[in-house]
Amino acid sequence: MGRIFAVELEGRSYRCRFCRTHLALAEDLISKAFHCRRGKAYLFNNAVNITIGAPEVRMMLSGLHTVADIFCCCCGQIVGWKYESAHEKTQKYKEGKFVLERGRIVDDVDFNAEFYIDSRASMSDAEDA
Repeated sequence: MGRIFAVELEGRSYRCRFCRTHLALAEDLISKAFHCRRGKAYLFNNAVNITIGAPEVRMMLSGLHTVADIFCCCCGQIVGWKYESAHEKTQKYKEGKFVLERGRIVDDVDFNAEFYIDSRASMSDAEDA
């Protein structure tokens, strides 16, 4: 198998919800208007720290496409898919692009909020009396 070397992205990024590995930069986000079986999904120009499954032809909401599932290279969870080819001319812009399922990724903003600790001094009710 070998050792996994994950790419650390600079700037705001999206990470795997399961292991927090960087997957895509916010600046590579093309659209938030995509959908998958489990809900919302985002279209990106590039993705890192992924492995790509076997291509297969699928009927999607926008027509027939050849796609390959993509998996986080660190934890192995499926995180979305890659458009290999589109069978309709109007969908050709998707070719070579990556879709990350919103329920399987976390934004750096969300990620940092999960670990926010309120460091302001405060009084307890007992001190108020």
